[in-house]
Amino acid sequence: MASSFGVWDYVVFIAMLLVSAGIGVYYRFSGGKQKTNSEYLLADRNMSIWPVSFSLMASFMSAITLLGVSNENYQFGTQFVAINLSYGLATPIAAYLFLPVFFRLSACSAYEYLEKRFGKKTRLVASMAYTLQMILYMGIAMYAPALALQAVTGLDQAYSILAIGGICTFYSTIGGMKAVLFTDVFQSVLMFAAIYAVIICAAIKAGGLGPIWDAASEGGRLEIWNFDPNPTTRHTWWSLTIGGMFTYLSLYAVNQTQVQRLKTVKDLRSAQKALWLNWPILSLLSLSTSFSGLAIYYFYRTCDPLRQGRIAVRDQTMPLFVVDAMGDLPGLPGLFVSGIFSASLSTVSAALNSLAAVTLEDYLKPLYQKVKQKPLPDLQSSFPSKVMAFLYGVICIGVAFIAQNMGGVLQASLTIFGVVGGPLFALFTMGMFTERANQRGVITGLLVGLSFSLWIGFGQPRPPLKTLDFSVDDCSEFGGFNQTSLPLAMAQRDTSVRDDSDYFYLYRLSYMWFSVLGYLVTFVVGYGTSLVLRWRGAHGTERIYLDENKLYLNTDLFSPPVARGMKQRLARFIENGGDIDAATHKQHSSSVDIPTAAKQDASPL
Repeated sequence: MASSFGVWDYVVFIAMLLVSAGIGVYYRFSGGKQKTNSEYLLADRNMSIWPVSFSLMASFMSAITLLGVSNENYQFGTQFVAINLSYGLATPIAAYLFLPVFFRLSACSAYEYLEKRFGKKTRLVASMAYTLQMILYMGIAMYAPALALQAVTGLDQAYSILAIGGICTFYSTIGGMKAVLFTDVFQSVLMFAAIYAVIICAAIKAGGLGPIWDAASEGGRLEIWNFDPNPTTRHTWWSLTIGGMFTYLSLYAVNQTQVQRLKTVKDLRSAQKALWLNWPILSLLSLSTSFSGLAIYYFYRTCDPLRQGRIAVRDQTMPLFVVDAMGDLPGLPGLFVSGIFSASLSTVSAALNSLAAVTLEDYLKPLYQKVKQKPLPDLQSSFPSKVMAFLYGVICIGVAFIAQNMGGVLQASLTIFGVVGGPLFALFTMGMFTERANQRGVITGLLVGLSFSLWIGFGQPRPPLKTLDFSVDDCSEFGGFNQTSLPLAMAQRDTSVRDDSDYFYLYRLSYMWFSVLGYLVTFVVGYGTSLVLRWRGAHGTERIYLDENKLYLNTDLFSPPVARGMKQRLARFIENGGDIDAATHKQHSSSVDIPTAAKQDASPL
């Protein structure tokens, strides 16, 4: 494809890369110069809520969102917008039931909670699962903008992947969390600018927003009230609301990337405000991107570019629109590509920083403690963090080269989040909401849940996706119909004739249920195994008590409403004549700096 990039487009694009890299250089040589772990990984815990809110959005709203969501509405219709309701339903759950527990921890890694609640093995298994999840996701996040740059400039995908991987690895490695947060704000602005450039350009060509909406209606793209209870239906209110909630909570309630960002503010209340502000920002981008898909459909309603043979995959539809509709406007293609690249830069930089934190806290520090018999000094821990951020950048560049085999970028990314995020979310839920879950039980549940989720998430063969109709009735504006693509189009139709019932049922499930099923299997197996082990007396060491006699529960390990219930039962226990050794209890509290707890035998859950 011929390049539509002019001089001004390259100026805009290069300026974006220089600003992003410059922010990293600035924070490398300003303030504490990233010498301490607290500054490098947690920005000294003094960030304001606005940059954190934008960073929360940008961390997972990458080029996958801009390309994938627009293509989702172009190819399947508007039903996907219902997922925004799940964001609102899940936000208070994350803010008030899970986030307070993490704020009681002084560590950077969210998985230290699992060690305090269950043990070191649980922490290690969970952090390894998170590492796998983020490496796979970052591979797709790097691959997505390569699709855009190839469509707009003709640049080979390999060079695009190397460019985005190199830039974000550079500023994430040297600038730490402050660089990541402020580049996220800058890049968020560019993401919105890219989407609104597409919408405004399409509206001008269509003569307003009305014709875009009318064309979407005529093309069968306007679907919102699908309440089909069938779990094999790809998108319904049930799958998007319930599945969306579980996916959101696996990301914003217990995921290291988001928890680490939320802990860069000064206190819990500020973190909760940042999480609430993230919701409207997130939904505004999601809804705007959805409408951009309808705008693009208006432009290609009589000549679908994939059936015409002008693009190789549908995720290139939006970049192709930029070539066709904005190519003659100096700077706009550059702005669009900058927005796409910015979206992925923000996501990958967030993941690199978090992976470095997990590696340091969950692997290197325990190893150093075991070998040297002393803790790793904070002044010596920032260097290995930077080395790990760099190495993860190199690894993810490699994964990006194989990401093209994972299918559509939106569904692939949500599948990865679902199959790993659901079981991890269940693991934290068992820790924060139950007393009887133990390490042996929850590890069993996690391994079974992950195996089950990976099986249903990536098992083959699967029925082909049923898309809406596409027309090639009038391609005169785009150089006529390419006859060589017709056999491919017909072949795609022929494969879809096979009845879905011929496929294994679990492979027919909507990908939005993967997170829910992974959660349920992990929780049922994990908690059930814990109860059986407790009954057999083989549950091992329990870490939820403040004393050796197992009288007092550490309420800081539990979600606030569960902890309040424990304290109320303790109060009733005392009122009914329970014998409390005040001196002993005071000694235990001061030794761990944790408030009152309840007697287990008197306060079972």
